[in-house]
Amino acid sequence: MIVTVNKNHHTFKGHKTLLGAKYVTYGELELPVRYDVFAVYNGFDWGSSSLGAQQLAFSMLYQVTDEEFARDNILKFTQDIVSKFNNRDWVITGFDVLRWISQNRDMESVTKKEEEEPLIDKEDKKEDNELILKQERVKKEKKTKSNVVKDACKELEITQKELANILQIPEGTVSSWAVKNEIPRLGKKAIEFYTQNQKNQKIIENYKNFVKLLD
Repeated sequence: MIVTVNKNHHTFKGHKTLLGAKYVTYGELELPVRYDVFAVYNGFDWGSSSLGAQQLAFSMLYQVTDEEFARDNILKFTQDIVSKFNNRDWVITGFDVLRWISQNRDMESVTKKEEEEPLIDKEDKKEDNELILKQERVKKEKKTKSNVVKDACKELEITQKELANILQIPEGTVSSWAVKNEIPRLGKKAIEFYTQNQKNQKIIENYKNFVKLLD
């Protein structure tokens, strides 16, 4: 943010009457409250961090800088400067205000830089973590994914060539399914159906043998 500073180095003065009325001047003129730009309180206050003190902080900063800087630094200027004004009368030169602005403008640049760098690192770290998790998930899926062809051949105690003959498809097709561990849905269903059929036949055969023992 670029701050345009008014080089008119007048003095800010605050005065509180015995009746409690408060006046603030800048140079020889009364300091505008600037309700048209920023309004949080009806009038000025100081010696605290009240809304009136914040209204004064904004008006003072707005007088020598711009609206953006004034809004961004209301609370800090209130805390550092306005809250420490004497309850009755106070004076601060334009040079003092500009010195505070210069110091805090430099600090603001450093703070923004420090805040932005961790955010970049955080985003990069997040992307790296997501990539690592994705790679681990893919590895795990490949590792845990069963090989339908190999499992079927092992369970049925047959070769891939014999399985190809059973399914009436080329041996190369079955071999490709086994190597890539990728099999079309119909091929998988056919193998599962045949495997289950063999299991059922074995159950029936065992049952027949059991019945023979009872005779």
